[in-house]
Amino acid sequence: MKYKVFLFDTDGVVVLSEMFSNHYSQKNNIPKEEMLPFFTGVFQDCMKGKADLKEVIKPWLVKWQWNESVDEFLKQWFEHENNIDEKVIEFINQLKKEGIKCYLATNQEKYRTEYLKNKMKFGELFDGIFSSAYIGHKKPTKEFYEFILDNLNIPAKEIFYLDDDVKNIEIAKELGIESYLYKDFDKFIKYLKTKTD
Repeated sequence: MKYKVFLFDTDGVVVLSEMFSNHYSQKNNIPKEEMLPFFTGVFQDCMKGKADLKEVIKPWLVKWQWNESVDEFLKQWFEHENNIDEKVIEFINQLKKEGIKCYLATNQEKYRTEYLKNKMKFGELFDGIFSSAYIGHKKPTKEFYEFILDNLNIPAKEIFYLDDDVKNIEIAKELGIESYLYKDFDKFIKYLKTKTD
């Protein structure tokens, strides 16, 4: 195979699950409009490592009628979104057997990054995790991908990248990274065969 590295997005590629905010709003009859400002606002700073989720979420939990601890809220959140696609995991393990490095390239705040790494064992599965919380930039900024390219120190054309967001794919392609808009595992495998046969 001509690719030396595979980059995987997390949610929508390796992890397949309903967003916790949708689940929580339905289960607790909290209008989405009451949750959305948090996720489109200060949470974006958390994903760039510029704010601490455990601190900034406290006042919002009162609005969302949550009566337990912040840690318990995050535990339920992260556990709800712990739904790994086993086909993708098997594919990653196969790539590693062939000597191909595999990394996560993901928009995450620091606590879920650690959950992915330790509780979901992604720290063992992947050769590394490129998280926006530690890079300081989110996808789809060029800075996010430039950080990865600088760290991997290999030509962009030797990297294959999977993401389910077209904006992310477009920026990565601009930097010369072979990128695929991921929607379905079997379709992806068929596509990959056309690139590697």
